[in-house]
Amino acid sequence: MAITKKIPDTIYAANSFCPGCGHGIVIRLIGEVLDEMGMSDRAIGTLAVGCACLVNRSLAVDLLQSAHGRTAAAAAGIKRTRPANLVFTYQGDGDAISIGIAETLYSAQRGEKITQIIVNNGVFGMTGGQMSPTTLVGQKTATSEKGRSAELNGAPVNIMGLLSQFDVAYLARGSVHDAASILKTKQYIRTAFEKQMRGEGYTCVEVISPCPTNWHMTPQQAAARIENEVLEVYPLGEFVKGE
Repeated sequence: MAITKKIPDTIYAANSFCPGCGHGIVIRLIGEVLDEMGMSDRAIGTLAVGCACLVNRSLAVDLLQSAHGRTAAAAAGIKRTRPANLVFTYQGDGDAISIGIAETLYSAQRGEKITQIIVNNGVFGMTGGQMSPTTLVGQKTATSEKGRSAELNGAPVNIMGLLSQFDVAYLARGSVHDAASILKTKQYIRTAFEKQMRGEGYTCVEVISPCPTNWHMTPQQAAARIENEVLEVYPLGEFVKGE
């Protein structure tokens, strides 16, 4: 007997991301979780500058386009004024961990009752694949043509490690490079949303995502790179209260 997957009601149009990009999968997971929780009409998202802003073309919830890096601050302000709503950010690693690192860290430090969703593909995607804070050592990008140098550029930033130093409600890192990881990531997103709505505090889900276009790979090669290289630096799982 065939199993038919229904498109979530929260998704009203096909996405416009590059072939093999993980953003479309993450949006699908958010839509499924919101539908299953019955929260679509109470959800408010704040969008980052970059590829993340293209969410507004397919996700049918109230969305605010934030200034670059100020996505978490905008979400915190919305949640404080509308505490009954489910408020989440949708950001790339460049927005959340580079220009917006202060907003990310202080939202966690203050215990803002929001959920940050950070899609980490290791590059600045929309502007041409420049090195980001999460680019791996040795990885070649538009601005690290010989590969990232730890001596020159420092080590990749582990945002889960930084956030886990604060008294937060929930942290998790998932991936969308294979089916099993996608299912786990969906559960991470749901857990984060549920903890937010119970008023437990700050929650964040980082999602490791492929960027075949700027990695100069096929989608299959990009998925294999995550499995064989990226997860060695960014292991998956849940991180709660410093653990």
